[in-house]
Amino acid sequence: MKKRIQFLLPCLAIALASGCATSPQIGQTSRSFSVKPAPVELRYKLHLPEGYDAQSAKRWPTIFFLHGAGERGDNLEKVTVHGPPMIAKGKPDFPFIVISPQCPAGETWRPETLFALLDDVAVRHAVDEKRIYLTGLSMGGYGSWDLAVRRPERFAAVAPICGGGVTINIRLARRTKDHPLKSLPVWAFHGGKDTVVPVNESERMVEALKELGNENVKLTVYPEAGHNSWTESYDNPKLYEWFLSHTK
Repeated sequence: MKKRIQFLLPCLAIALASGCATSPQIGQTSRSFSVKPAPVELRYKLHLPEGYDAQSAKRWPTIFFLHGAGERGDNLEKVTVHGPPMIAKGKPDFPFIVISPQCPAGETWRPETLFALLDDVAVRHAVDEKRIYLTGLSMGGYGSWDLAVRRPERFAAVAPICGGGVTINIRLARRTKDHPLKSLPVWAFHGGKDTVVPVNESERMVEALKELGNENVKLTVYPEAGHNSWTESYDNPKLYEWFLSHTK
């Protein structure tokens, strides 16, 4: 695994810094999922890396990205304005499959629908089930915390940005020996001067995981940053190096 990471990282650094030709961003508009109380259709962008071959036995590390409240609606291009889908849009050598759903206008992330989408894409594409990484910003940071707490065994690592969540389910995990939340790698990010989502939202979640006994959790606070703590985070190759260092 270490050799593979070393091989991918130079490609990743080039992908983040260069202006390569546009890579595939596949918009799906007709995937319907049977979730209560009624079937739901979810739109999303799908990035398939350069060299992807559906007929090959190769499986790819995968990033599941959740956007913020400002990208909700029916204009699917909005999901590519920040984060991994923005990077992948112009960088065909970005070495991940990237799944970027769009939340409908006026709604928030629904975990049942998101898990249905993730499972569907994983079945139909060459997703490495042992290397699925979850991340999101603002509303998507809350969504990332929510999915991670609900099904920590589904992800190899999680990076919530300027988000937060409910700590009670983390604390309840104490009752279960070897609960997957106790070992789930988490790297949270937040701006120290965020007036939209206060930094203590991330601090509470990180502290709850540490109290649970999780030694693989950390929080990076940018002291002078406001709500936009995602640009610096997603532009940092070390985040993707950290993702690739974790396998279920």
